[in-house]
Amino acid sequence: MSVKSTSAEKSEKPLQWWQLSLLGVACTIGTGFFLGSSIAISMAGPAVLLSFALAALGTYFVFEALAKMTIADPDKGSFCSYAKKAYGRWAGFSSGWVYWSSEMLIIGSQMTALSIFSRFWFPGIPLWIFACIYAALGLLVILAGSKGFDRIENVLAVLKIAAILMFIILAILALFGMFGNGTEQQTIPRTYDAIFPNGIKGLLPSLIYGFYGFGGIEIMGLLAIRLKDKTEAATSGKVMLFVLGAIYIISIGLALILVSSTTISTDESPFVTALNVYHIRYVQDIFNGVFIIAGFSTMVASLFAVIRILVTLAKDKDAPALLAKKTKKDIAFPAIILTTVGIIVSIILSLVMPGRMYEYITTAAGLMLLYNWFFILGSYGRLSELTTMDQIKRFVGFILILLAVLGTLFHSTSRPGFFVSFLFVIIISLATLIMRHFWKKPKQSSGTLFTKLK
Repeated sequence: MSVKSTSAEKSEKPLQWWQLSLLGVACTIGTGFFLGSSIAISMAGPAVLLSFALAALGTYFVFEALAKMTIADPDKGSFCSYAKKAYGRWAGFSSGWVYWSSEMLIIGSQMTALSIFSRFWFPGIPLWIFACIYAALGLLVILAGSKGFDRIENVLAVLKIAAILMFIILAILALFGMFGNGTEQQTIPRTYDAIFPNGIKGLLPSLIYGFYGFGGIEIMGLLAIRLKDKTEAATSGKVMLFVLGAIYIISIGLALILVSSTTISTDESPFVTALNVYHIRYVQDIFNGVFIIAGFSTMVASLFAVIRILVTLAKDKDAPALLAKKTKKDIAFPAIILTTVGIIVSIILSLVMPGRMYEYITTAAGLMLLYNWFFILGSYGRLSELTTMDQIKRFVGFILILLAVLGTLFHSTSRPGFFVSFLFVIIISLATLIMRHFWKKPKQSSGTLFTKLK
């Protein structure tokens, strides 16, 4: 059985809907947007704006489904527990371990990226030292408890939003000639060939990077149980996704007006490229600091999520029972220790493996997060009574996520990641089949667990 919220988190401060929105922003804006958007632009050109708009729409449909399930049946295990109730123990086990393993790989890549950014200022210090420092700082935030987590993430959320707004303001000033004419002619693409330089085959593989920019709704689902009024979960997600969608599209749009999409390199943020044209001082230093803040924030959020999922799996007897134990201060030390071991392994892999190979693995890990979104939409259909409009939104959500996953097959950069993700899914599926021999038949009936949603 999964853990209910009745006596729930007395040690955790209840949240207002806007506080959850702010935490959602903190958990979502990361290096995947600041750097990944340049890869998406290289694939789709100006059509990347459509990729981010479609990703925002698909993400909202998934979060709305998760929010409605949270309202009907608040559960600390969130999407993992709902998958179990909808499809059986195998689904909860698979969903939980797919999420944990993918996030651990992503955390390792985030720490490697943070180390590379830090060497921009301190080139003589080895990467592994920075990685260890960031890992220790992240674990300290987790050990500080929910209050410490909330405060740190809220501050970092404000800083990240401020950085994007700073770019928007500087870009608008540049458009009005405040920094001279730059080295490029400002143009707005108007023809089909200009907007879709690589056609649909360029648009489809860029979708995955749009979804990466909104990845983090699973963490919002885990935090939603702390809302004072659970019925405001959907409102919180709607505001968060609207804000993110607006600032993402406006900032990328301005970058594409300032410089041609063909001049944007995959090795540099499009925002740095756009402003460098105007020779604005300290741009690289400022955005390097922003990348570190963004990466650290999403890394801490991921740590929070994987530890909570481990505890849920342990309480559901899908992981060693020891991992569910907590101290009087509600700190899950065994789960934190296992996560620390996972971090160490992930750091070693990221530093030892050839760059391309590790890039394929982390791309696969990102795809595995989207596989969990299929579970969320599927569980929503099984556990809730849906209106015709709900069914339409659920179907569109399925289609958009499927397009993002299959779109990775259309580009050499992301294609290997698709096959690696498939390999991970096969491994976890085999583990699930083995574990089924040790499980008893479920005694509970999922049909009575949920209040009907209207």
